[in-house]
Amino acid sequence: MLKDITLGQYFPGESVIHKLDPRYKIIITFLFVVAVFSVRNYAGYLPAFLYVVVAVAISGINLKYLFGNLKPLYFIIVLTFVINAFFTRGETVIFTLWGLPFTQEGLDQGIFMILRIVFLVLGTSLLTLTTSPISLTDGMEHLLRPLKKIGFPAHEISMMTTIALRFIPTLIEETDKIMKAQMARGADFESGNIFVRAKALVPLLVPLFISAFRRADELAMAMESRCYRGGENRTRMNTLKAKKRDLLAILITLLMIMLVFLAGWF
Repeated sequence: MLKDITLGQYFPGESVIHKLDPRYKIIITFLFVVAVFSVRNYAGYLPAFLYVVVAVAISGINLKYLFGNLKPLYFIIVLTFVINAFFTRGETVIFTLWGLPFTQEGLDQGIFMILRIVFLVLGTSLLTLTTSPISLTDGMEHLLRPLKKIGFPAHEISMMTTIALRFIPTLIEETDKIMKAQMARGADFESGNIFVRAKALVPLLVPLFISAFRRADELAMAMESRCYRGGENRTRMNTLKAKKRDLLAILITLLMIMLVFLAGWF
């Protein structure tokens, strides 16, 4: 169900991962993404796999919540596999479908790309699952602060990004409620092929957009009533300070990246 999707949710905790400086967690996530895109063979995924397993074990995040973020990407994962499997040139043809050869090389490439998507989702999900929206905003703003000298709205961009992530679970919950209300009135969202199901979802868009605009208007009024005026002259309750654990986490991430690059030579 839609309610099982945990994209954008934050799960409080007292683990070392939760206590890391948000600035360093954003940098670590970026380095992890670079490492995943640098993988050249299956051996390169082993350091990334061990890295994710250790991080999840330390954070205490339930795997159900972590893998829940893969649900919206099922179609993209299948499509990626099919495209790579049938359009990758190879010599070993397993079978032919509608004139398109399904090769062993295509099968390997399809699995390789699926693993890349899975690792990207799992690695980036740890950032939002273990970082509160306020901390995430502060971390992004600190990292983008040097761009203020050229007029870049660092605070505004950080705030909008965090609010967008924060409202994803809210909109998913709202969509689930609207679907259940329409199903109670006889709507059918499960029968038929993929095109019929997509057409059945069209009536959801109007009430969902109305709900989204209403929530955005309520949020704007709440921020204005509290005299919110952006990042100028804004103070913070908690000042971000780097600690030894943050530097250690960066070093471990860099070690993982080195192992990924070394595995590419074998």
